[in-house]
Amino acid sequence: MRIYNTLTGKKEVFVPIDAREIKIYVCGPTVYNYFHIGNARPFVVFDTLRKYLEYKGENVKFIQNFTDVDDKIISKAREEGVPAGEISEKYIGEYFEDAGALNIARATAHPKVTETMDDIIAFVRALAEKGYAYEADGDMYFSARKFPGYGKLSNQNPEDLESGARVDVNERKKDPLDFALWKKRKQKDEAAWSSPWGMGRPGWHIECSAMSKKYLGDTIDIHAGGRDLIFPHHENEIAQSEARNGKPFANYWMHNGYITVNDEKMSKSKENFFTVRDILGDYDGETVRFFLLSGHYRSPINFSRELMEQAKNSLARIRNARATLRHLSSAGSEALTEEENGKYETIAGFREKFVSAMDDDLNTADAISAVFEMISAVNSAVRGGASKSFAKKCLDLLEELTGVLGLLSDREDSGIDDVLRKLIDERQAARKAKDFARADAIRDELKARGVTLKDTPQGVQIIRE
Repeated sequence: MRIYNTLTGKKEVFVPIDAREIKIYVCGPTVYNYFHIGNARPFVVFDTLRKYLEYKGENVKFIQNFTDVDDKIISKAREEGVPAGEISEKYIGEYFEDAGALNIARATAHPKVTETMDDIIAFVRALAEKGYAYEADGDMYFSARKFPGYGKLSNQNPEDLESGARVDVNERKKDPLDFALWKKRKQKDEAAWSSPWGMGRPGWHIECSAMSKKYLGDTIDIHAGGRDLIFPHHENEIAQSEARNGKPFANYWMHNGYITVNDEKMSKSKENFFTVRDILGDYDGETVRFFLLSGHYRSPINFSRELMEQAKNSLARIRNARATLRHLSSAGSEALTEEENGKYETIAGFREKFVSAMDDDLNTADAISAVFEMISAVNSAVRGGASKSFAKKCLDLLEELTGVLGLLSDREDSGIDDVLRKLIDERQAARKAKDFARADAIRDELKARGVTLKDTPQGVQIIRE
């Protein structure tokens, strides 16, 4: 597999540190609200990376944190008149609900800042002992210029970074490039922990360095997140981790592209800010996931209702292909023919095309294209009917490949409840009694409920939209 490494600016063959276990760290959410469609992209993309590596037989240790101490959480708690911990715990639960809808697997561990405080304090103390950190009125800062590689991830020199708009200006800092490792408590209602520098809480960047070290060690295989994290967050993580540990922090850095909404930057002021919870009111989670994987992860993508409808229709085509194969697997002819053996050899070749796309820097767009090419070949092969064995082999392959993408996770016909099943049986009885008016009326009612019935030589095929 080849991965585009942000650190080197080129695709590189992925070689894990330890063949027995691949170590991946992905920056997780700050839990003060529902996560939005922009947040969802790295969650889905790097969950797919994990699924693909596991599909190839790799053992993956996948860490994604929760930032449960932050100014935004404190502000939200003040607004609602509740403890900050109540806010963070609520939205951790909401994260898992929405992530589950998108078929995002739980990480090997989801560490929280509040549960990693001793490790964070020890990390800051070690940086101070090595001369990379200094105290200023209860705050602790990292001396960025003391780290010789500062700017190597964002490919900028310190002078350019100093003049950049995102560098925090603070009179207590010795240098504009320096960044906070520990923040002194400002108000009594702020969550705070005892430290050698007084009551306070960690800066944003230090938490990921401490969690990564605790759960994955000094050097990891892949660190991933959105492009917006390259500077300052990931740049600062590299500086403090490598300054403390004296080793490379991550061998590969992966960053996904931005999402625009109707070709504009997402913003609450423009009223084009969409949380995943909002979107799930109109589309199911797999449609959202399909949309997020339909372009290459490094390319920017545009979110719009029109594109979501296209994703919905494309996913429906995959689901319909599965429905056809499920139907034939139970209602087709018995014996696998020699002709079908030949056809399946061709169809199985799409697995190689799929794998080749995924091996090329996780190119899910081309992998999805391979799935659709396979579906076209399958549809052509079963147009006049098929044996149960042939249909089952094709179904297994379809579910194998879509499973890597986190699609078609509903392996059973869970959408057909007892009421719908009763209507389907009633329609069949009406057709046998030649009461075609009643049969057609039931068919229309089922369609209105999202169930299409397709009459085939092998019997009635049920398609859940």
